[in-house]
Amino acid sequence: MGLNISRSHELMKEAMDYRAARQDMIASNIANADTPNYRPRDIRFEEALTQKSRELFADKSQTLSMTQTTGAHFSGVSGFDSTKATTFFRDGHMARNDGNSVDLDVESSEMAKNSMMFNALTAAIKKDSMLFKSVIDASSKTQ
Repeated sequence: MGLNISRSHELMKEAMDYRAARQDMIASNIANADTPNYRPRDIRFEEALTQKSRELFADKSQTLSMTQTTGAHFSGVSGFDSTKATTFFRDGHMARNDGNSVDLDVESSEMAKNSMMFNALTAAIKKDSMLFKSVIDASSKTQ
């Protein structure tokens, strides 16, 4: 494990890893735009980052349990692991005659949004690192 500058640095690094995985998945969707019966895939990782954030910043917020007014009601879902990113098929678009449902407009839009988020994370990591560099530089001048 590398040097962690701050607790948020680790979270931003993990978010960048997820963004890179999502970029690869979107690129794969675009590459398969002409593959018969191909369904576009995507990745959801916001829940995993929220969980990681709680761990890093010791947010011990309590979970709200589902109310059961009678014993016949089902209990809430248990055992769901939200600490992992989940992949899913991005449905909802009309499939062409060959069964392919890749929409290049949607994929291009998602790729642009994902790239912007990746670039924002890169800038945040640089800024986080520069804060500590400026403290080190300033402390070396006081001696």
